[in-house]
Amino acid sequence: MAGLGPLLRKELLEQWRTLRLPVIASIFLLVGLGSPLLARFTPELIKAVAGDQFPIDLPTPTAADAVGQLAKNLGQFGGLIAVLLAMGAVAVEKERGTAAMLITKPVSRAAFLLAKLVAIGLTLAVSVAIATAGAWFYTLVLFERLPLEGVAAGAVLQWLMLMAWASITFVGSTLTRSSLAAAGLGIVAFIVVGIVSVLPTIGPYMPTGLDGPSRALALGIPGPDAVGPTVATVVLIGAAGVLSWLAFRHQEL
Repeated sequence: MAGLGPLLRKELLEQWRTLRLPVIASIFLLVGLGSPLLARFTPELIKAVAGDQFPIDLPTPTAADAVGQLAKNLGQFGGLIAVLLAMGAVAVEKERGTAAMLITKPVSRAAFLLAKLVAIGLTLAVSVAIATAGAWFYTLVLFERLPLEGVAAGAVLQWLMLMAWASITFVGSTLTRSSLAAAGLGIVAFIVVGIVSVLPTIGPYMPTGLDGPSRALALGIPGPDAVGPTVATVVLIGAAGVLSWLAFRHQEL
């Protein structure tokens, strides 16, 4: 695949120089640190706000609450960031004319797309790892020690879920010259998958089906099957990459 190495270095360097990687990693760090804090102190805040006039009996927070809060925050904020990260990956290059300049060099269109998708994946992987490390540390301080192997495996599943949203948005960025249109496709997919995930037959195989296994792995307890949603999500990401290439290979730039 001609030009993949130099293009990937270019993409990663651009992620750093434009501060996308540091900013996204910082946001994920705040999400990771804040999730156990929210799980630990939210009941006390609710009781303080309710006062003596409205007594509320809330269960004592546990490490499961911290893991659940992290999964929810990564699924919501992380999903939105994944869409924002991918929406202009190709559309902006086409709009500015830089894509045409790169393709005229000895660079294949497949390498052009793959370099961008891999760079997005690496940015999200680093950010999820930072969020997970922060959450693991604060859970250790506020609750108990979680199994490192399980936490790491759960983080991989969370990353796969974010990559699904990024890949769908990437298809939109390839098909159009508008970042907003690409973001719209990613958000629509986010909503549609959320609705479809409640269906018992196909819901467990949606990217959102990775949430339950991710939480169970992090807590070191038996949970839903991870193989089905993992395979389905990997196939979805691969299909999105192939669709992007099929749409891009004959486009006028």
